[in-house]
Amino acid sequence: MTEHSFMVVIALVIGLIGGFGAIAVRAMIKGISSLSFHGGGSILDNIVASPWYVKLLAPALGGCIVGPMIYFFAREAKGHGVPEVMQSILLRGGAIRPRVAFIKALASSITIGTGGSVGREGPIVQIGASLGSSIGQFFRVSSQRMKTFVGCGAAAGIAAAFNAPVAGALFAVEIILGDFALTQFSPIVISSVTATVVSHQFEGNFAAFRVPAYQLKSPYELLFYFALGLICALIAVAFIKVLYYLEGFFEQRVRIPEYLHPLLGGLAVGVMALVFPQVMGVGYDTINDALHGNLVWYLAATLILFKILATSITLGSGGSGGIFAPSLFLGAMAGCAFGYTVHLLFPEITASPGAYALVAMGGLVAGATHAPITAIIIVFELTNEYHIILPLMITCILATIVSQKIMRESIYTLKLVQRNIHIKNGAETNIMKSIFVKDVFTRHVEPVSPGATFDQVVNSLVSGKDPYSPVLDGKGRIRGMILLQDLKDFLFDRETLQNVLIASDIARTDIETVSPDDDCQKVLDLLSRTKLDGLPVTAGKEDKRILGMVWRRDILDAYNKEIERRDISSSFASRITMANADKGVHFMEGYAISEIPIPKLFIGKSIRQLGIRGTFGVDVLLIRTSAPRGPGVKAIPDPDYVFSEGDSLVIAGEIGKINLLKSRI
Repeated sequence: MTEHSFMVVIALVIGLIGGFGAIAVRAMIKGISSLSFHGGGSILDNIVASPWYVKLLAPALGGCIVGPMIYFFAREAKGHGVPEVMQSILLRGGAIRPRVAFIKALASSITIGTGGSVGREGPIVQIGASLGSSIGQFFRVSSQRMKTFVGCGAAAGIAAAFNAPVAGALFAVEIILGDFALTQFSPIVISSVTATVVSHQFEGNFAAFRVPAYQLKSPYELLFYFALGLICALIAVAFIKVLYYLEGFFEQRVRIPEYLHPLLGGLAVGVMALVFPQVMGVGYDTINDALHGNLVWYLAATLILFKILATSITLGSGGSGGIFAPSLFLGAMAGCAFGYTVHLLFPEITASPGAYALVAMGGLVAGATHAPITAIIIVFELTNEYHIILPLMITCILATIVSQKIMRESIYTLKLVQRNIHIKNGAETNIMKSIFVKDVFTRHVEPVSPGATFDQVVNSLVSGKDPYSPVLDGKGRIRGMILLQDLKDFLFDRETLQNVLIASDIARTDIETVSPDDDCQKVLDLLSRTKLDGLPVTAGKEDKRILGMVWRRDILDAYNKEIERRDISSSFASRITMANADKGVHFMEGYAISEIPIPKLFIGKSIRQLGIRGTFGVDVLLIRTSAPRGPGVKAIPDPDYVFSEGDSLVIAGEIGKINLLKSRI
C-alpha cells in the first residue's frame, strides 16, 4: 500500500469512528439528562419543570462523580479539552493517551447531562483527536502523520457535532494545527466528510438551529453590524478573563481536595439555576428562542452575565465540557438584546432581533477563539442561510481584530501560555525557544579599552568585520559597547576630538547582555526592543566577563537549519516507519539514514549525557519506543529523553560512522 493510500484509508477510518463517537456522546448526554430532569418536553422545559432541589443538587451530584473520575484516571479530561489537544501536538508529536477518549466522553456527558453549563463540541473534538492519536500510535507513524491524524479526529468531531463538514475541516487546520498545508488538509477533509455522512445516516440531515428567514433590510444596517462586532469582542474578552480568573481561584484559593472542586462548582451553578434555569446545559433551546424573538431584551442581557459565570464556574472548578456552545449562547443573547434595541430605534432599516442574534453567534465565537474563518463558516453551515454571509463577515472580522487588540491570546491559547507554551505566529516561537545562545554565539570579538582614543576606536571599527566593539576593562568585563553608527556624528570633528574623546565617553552603557543558557527567543525580543543586530554574551548575570557576541544573522541561520532538519526528519521518519520500509536510506554519496537497535551502553542515559553527535558523529532523527511506554515514535526527540531497553534509533551520518556504532550493539 502506498503512503497516499494509507493516509486516505486511515482518514476514512478516523472519520467513521469520530462520527460514531459524536453520536454516542449525544446519546449519553440525552440519557443522563433524562435521568436528572424528568419530563416529556425539551431539555429546557424539563429543567424548568423540575423541583427546586433537583435544580440545586443535580449539577452538584454530577460534579461529585466527575471530579474523582478525572483526578484519578485522566486529568487531561478536565476543562474544555481543545488546549490539551493543541499541547499534545506542540510538545508530544500528537500523542494522547487512549484512555482520554473514554474518560472525556463519560465525564462530559455526566457534566452536561446533570446541568453543567458547558458545551458538547469541545469534548467531542478531544475525543475524536484522542481516537485519531490512538490509531496513529497503533500504526507507529511519524509525528507529522500523528498530528494529521489528530487533526482528522478533531475535524470529525466538529463535523459530526454540527453536521458541518467544511467547518469541521477548517476548525482542525485553523485552530488545532494552525497549518493549511495540502498534505494535511486532504485527509482532514476526508475525515470531516465521512463523519458528517455517519451523522446524517443516523440522525438526519439537519441544521443545528431553527433559523428564521434572514434579510438585510438596508445597506445602512451594516453600520449596526460593525457596532455588534465591537460588542461581541468585549463580551468575548470578558468571558476569557472571567473563565481563567475562576480557574485560578479554584486552583489556588479553594483549600479542599481538588477532586471535590466540581462538587462546589455544580452547587454554585444550581443556585443560579433556581432563578435562571437557562444557564444549565448546552443552551440550544434558549438560543432557538433568541433566534425567533421569543426572549425579551432584558432577560437576554441578564443571561449574558449569568452564563459567563455559570460556564466559568463549571470549567474553573474542574468540570468537563466545551466553550463552543456557551460562546454561541452568549452571542445569541448579545445579538438579541442589541437587535431589539436598534430595531426599536430604527424599525425601517433594521431586521428583527433574531437576525442580530444569528450574526452575533459567529462574532462571539470569532472573538473568543481568534478564528474568524471557522466562525463564519460554522455559523453559515449551522443555519444553511446564504444571505447572512456579508454581515457575518463584518461582525466576525471586527470582533477578532478588537479582541486581539485587547487580549493577545484566545480562549484556547491563553491556557497554553499559562503553561509557558507559545504558539503565536505559528511554531516559530517554540523553535526559537529550543535554540540556545551557546549553540549560535561567536567567540570572536573586537574589543577596545575604556581609555582608547577616538582615532583608535574609529580604526578598530572601520578595519574590523563587526559593526560593534565591546568596551572591556582590564579583567575582560564589559563596560559598554560602541556602535559604528554612533561614530558618524563625531567624524566631521575628528581633528578636534581625536585627542579629547575616549572610548568610555562614546560607549553605550545601557546595553543588555545575555548568557549562554538563554534561548534565542529572548535574544530576538531584546534585539527587537533595542533595534540592535547583536548582543554581548557574558558568563552570567552578575559575572560580566565577556565570552563573545550573538548576532541576529546567526540566529536566523540556526533557525533555518532547524526547520530544514525537522522537515528532513519528518520526511525520512515517515518513510522508515511505513510498513515494509527498508531499514536504511542512502540520501547522498557516503551518507545514510539507518534504523538500529539501542546499544547497551545507551540504556539509562539521555541523548545529552551521551553527547551522541560529538562522540559518535551521527544525529538521532527518531526514536521508536517500546510499546508499554506509550507513543510508538518520537520524531525529533528531546535531548533529555532517557533510553531504555527495547528502543530503536533512526540515525543519520556517514556510513562508516553508522557502521562503527552498529558494531557496539
